[in-house]
Amino acid sequence: MAELWRLQPGTSGSVSPENFTGAKGGGARATEGTGAAAARELGRGWKVSPSIVLPAGGTATLADLGGPGVIQHIWLTTDRSRLRELILRLYWDERPEPAVDVPLGDFFCNGWEELALVDSDLIVVAPAGGLNSYWPMPFREHARITLHNSGGAGVPVYYQVSYRLRELPPDAAYLHARWRRSDPVGSPAVHTILDGARGPGHYAGTYLAIQPNAPGWWGEGELKFYLDGDQEFPTICGTGTEDYFGGAWNFDVHGRYVPYSTRWLGLHQVLPPEEIYQPRQRFGMYRWHGPDPIAFGEDLRVTIQALGWRSGGRYRPLERAEIATTAFWYA
Repeated sequence: MAELWRLQPGTSGSVSPENFTGAKGGGARATEGTGAAAARELGRGWKVSPSIVLPAGGTATLADLGGPGVIQHIWLTTDRSRLRELILRLYWDERPEPAVDVPLGDFFCNGWEELALVDSDLIVVAPAGGLNSYWPMPFREHARITLHNSGGAGVPVYYQVSYRLRELPPDAAYLHARWRRSDPVGSPAVHTILDGARGPGHYAGTYLAIQPNAPGWWGEGELKFYLDGDQEFPTICGTGTEDYFGGAWNFDVHGRYVPYSTRWLGLHQVLPPEEIYQPRQRFGMYRWHGPDPIAFGEDLRVTIQALGWRSGGRYRPLERAEIATTAFWYA
């Protein structure tokens, strides 16, 4: 984080339903909006347009910015029971395909229907559904953020996107994020987190939502990073799922899972929290590679095994497990 006492180059701005374009002096000018009835005795400038209504099947453009610059913070809240029905997409410069294409909940480490709070450097989820992203998002010519409602009913969306327009160094890379789901994982019990990422770049983080659908411990699976032409064998291979997310020994403390949420990693969701080693339990965990990004020059593939235990001290592939992951990387 930049030292706050050092002045940084550029001009700050933000877009929200109170200033859709981010224009200088363009805020609080609305005369119509979702707050117009509440402000009818107060008039212009008194929270006339704090949100939008995103209809079923509709797509809203939350931000459309000219560059160069860096998006610094995104805050958003909506119907928290619908987070996986809303699809967040981010487009850099004039590329037609989104660099980020992820269900809203999974981008904010909330892939299950019950809200989980997160207290990390890059993602913060606050009571009672405040979604905050501090992923730095550089763009050179153009940035566009959209939200698509794939559900069957409209939802309210409150949001603010804060940015700084400034020159970028030549080595500035773009944020990418992709969501993948395996339900079930099948045989072999391997879920691909990311495939086909092109370099140069570095891998920056993982969110994992898993339901093992088998009794007993479920987290023996290794995360593997296949770098720059690796085929059968990866260059980087972890020692287990809980190990990659910073935990140890099944996350088990005296017969119970103990959730945690830290700056760079966490097991922030256990559903239901009072049980342990049950097949239908659901878990959410994250790891951000802020201090230890995984560099690749040409290409990158990332996988995770769904692996537990069977009798006789033998590993058990969890072929019926449900896994959803979001991969974050810069390239």
